[in-house]
Amino acid sequence: MDERRRSRFEAVYADTYEQILGYAVRRCASPDDAADVVAETFAIAWRRIDQLPGGDGARLWLYGVARNVLANHRRGTARHQARTVELDLDLADLYATTPDASVERGVIAMAFRDLPADDRELLALVGWEGLERGEIAAVLGCSRNAVRIRLHRARKRFARALEAAGVQVDRVALAGRQR
Repeated sequence: MDERRRSRFEAVYADTYEQILGYAVRRCASPDDAADVVAETFAIAWRRIDQLPGGDGARLWLYGVARNVLANHRRGTARHQARTVELDLDLADLYATTPDASVERGVIAMAFRDLPADDRELLALVGWEGLERGEIAAVLGCSRNAVRIRLHRARKRFARALEAAGVQVDRVALAGRQR
C-alpha cells in the first residue's frame, strides 16, 4: 500500500475509532465481542481504502460496515448456540440408559464444556458435523490413526466426566457410535 493510502487510513482510524467502538460497545453483549466487531470493521476499511468516501462520509460508511459486521457476528453466535443445543440434546439421548431416565441436560452440557478444547473439537466434529475419522484427519492435518486414538481418549474422558457428574453412561452405545 502506498504512503498516501496508508496515511489516509491512519487519519480515518484516528478520527473515527472512538465513535465506531462506542457503536459496537452499545450493541454487543461483551467487550470482547465489541473489540472483534471494531477490529473486523477496520480490517475491511483497510482492504477497501479506495472505496472509503471522503470527509464525514467515511464515518458513516464505517457505521454501515460495523452494522454489517455486527449482523454477521450475531448470526454466527446464533448458529453456534443452535448447534450447542442440538449437541446437548444428542448427548442426552446417547447417555440416557432408559426411556424414563431423567438426565439433567445442563449437567451434560457442563461436562462437555469442562473438557479440554481439543476433546470438545473432536467430539463436535463427530457430533455436530457428522464427520468420519478420515474426514476429521483431513480437517486436523493428522493421520486417521491419530484421530482414532484421540477420539477414543476424548470419549473416555467425556464418559468419566459424565459419570463423575452422576450421569449413567452406556459404554456399549458409546463404543458403537465410533466410526
